[in-house]
Amino acid sequence: MPQVEPPPTGWSFPPASARTGEVVGVGADLEPGTLLAAYRRGIFPMPVEDSVLAWWSPDPRAIIPLDQLVVSASLRRACRRFEVRVDTSFTAVVDRCAAPDRPGAWITPAIRTAYLRLHRLGWAHSVESWTADGQLAGGLYGVAAGGLFAGESMFHDRRDASKVALVALVELLCAGEGGPAAAARAGRLLDVQWLTPHLASLGAVEVSRRAYLRLLARALRLPPPPGFGG
Repeated sequence: MPQVEPPPTGWSFPPASARTGEVVGVGADLEPGTLLAAYRRGIFPMPVEDSVLAWWSPDPRAIIPLDQLVVSASLRRACRRFEVRVDTSFTAVVDRCAAPDRPGAWITPAIRTAYLRLHRLGWAHSVESWTADGQLAGGLYGVAAGGLFAGESMFHDRRDASKVALVALVELLCAGEGGPAAAARAGRLLDVQWLTPHLASLGAVEVSRRAYLRLLARALRLPPPPGFGG
């Protein structure tokens, strides 16, 4: 899907490096140009109490080095149980991630609409795990800009289905680079925001905000991988 550059944002984001704390701004809007400007500065939106729109830049920041993804034997077996598709049900993936009964649900109707618009412009993507009988079993979505993939949320209805989507995402990000080690050396970056025990078990690590911004600047100079605008 080709990427269409939206009109530039009318808002000015402060440099994340100049801020202390995780929230670097409040307000603004969710126009496509605003979202892309934020991601290119290491910032992403997430509402806080009363649906106030806040802009975050965690310190430390969690990433998954593409050459350090942990794929257990059981996960390898799970990968054979699902069919992986890209961008065939973006709306359904976002809606499953936004289910109100999920702990910590934060995807508001406004956030949902914003990422659907970004998807139509070729910047937001879903990676989906499907069962043999055609049921959406799990998946993730995020934003691709240059060599960055910023993961936003994931869900699963079947065991390991979201992990299978993550394995497939890493493979997609490494496509054309000659493998995970080459992709890591090239500077491709998989951002997962905050470290959780679940993500740590898959190889996620923490880096300082300063280090993340250096990695981001390098990644943004790269072309997007095939399937994500490349």
